[in-house]
Amino acid sequence: MATPYTDNVTRIAPGAADNAAAPVVRNIGLSDLRDALRLGWEDFKAIPSHAIILCIIYPVLGLVIARTVLGYSVLPLLFPLAAGFALIGPFAALGLYELSRRRERGEEPSASHALGVLSSPSFGAMLGLGAILLILFVVWVATANSIYVAIFGNTPAASIPDFASRIFSTAEGLTLIVVGCGVGFLFAVVALCISVVAFPLMLDRHANVTDAIQTSLRVVMKNPVTMAAWGLIVAALLVIGSIPLFLGLAVVLPVLGHATWHLYRKVLEPDPNPYQEPPRAPKGRRYAADFPASLFPWGRDKP
Repeated sequence: MATPYTDNVTRIAPGAADNAAAPVVRNIGLSDLRDALRLGWEDFKAIPSHAIILCIIYPVLGLVIARTVLGYSVLPLLFPLAAGFALIGPFAALGLYELSRRRERGEEPSASHALGVLSSPSFGAMLGLGAILLILFVVWVATANSIYVAIFGNTPAASIPDFASRIFSTAEGLTLIVVGCGVGFLFAVVALCISVVAFPLMLDRHANVTDAIQTSLRVVMKNPVTMAAWGLIVAALLVIGSIPLFLGLAVVLPVLGHATWHLYRKVLEPDPNPYQEPPRAPKGRRYAADFPASLFPWGRDKP
């Protein structure tokens, strides 16, 4: 029978120990952030086509959002939707973490390897945290819209120049910028604190949602200045990537995804008892005469 721990623990997949010691958090500095970005860039150069394929949905989604927003005259939501990418980005980068993990082990990753996260024992936990980030994203967009309505009312902007004039040449626009950016900053801080290393931890050590969030919070509390700098780097790169019609995100997002994996490696001590994936059972030879019975293995006669 497993003995309960009173400290934080990282629960791992069935087949391993029932309980494990909480990950040991290291102190890191700005040089470690630079190194993580350098390694992320190296990963991107080694597998650029796969990374771009995985993240091309972001520029496409950005263009669709921009067209939808312009078409329905709800311009005030364009910036909140674009900024919200930072909230759900850690979940969208799951495949990138897997590619970096495999390359770290000396393998030659392919696009299909990015889908390996789907068979991870902790994929359900990843979906759970992803749902939390999605809820955070939806609440942020609703909050941003409420702020705009509270300041400018429900009258829509007549055109892009009219909207730009409201925002950049009026006192109300200045208020919107200050309040909106301030509130958005709070949402970004929450997302960073609960997910900075959560998804790599779940992928690597198969932690559950609670333990992954707790570990991320411990990382931020032990390295507040460094994690704040990381958040600013992420925000700045996302802004740069969004400027040319979101197309720059096809490079920025893969690099940040890979770099996040290396940041995880730097800020946490290696697992002394790494999870060993169970060997896959060899597939037996299949014969044409078995079709269609082979589609229903539970109906075969057992030896």
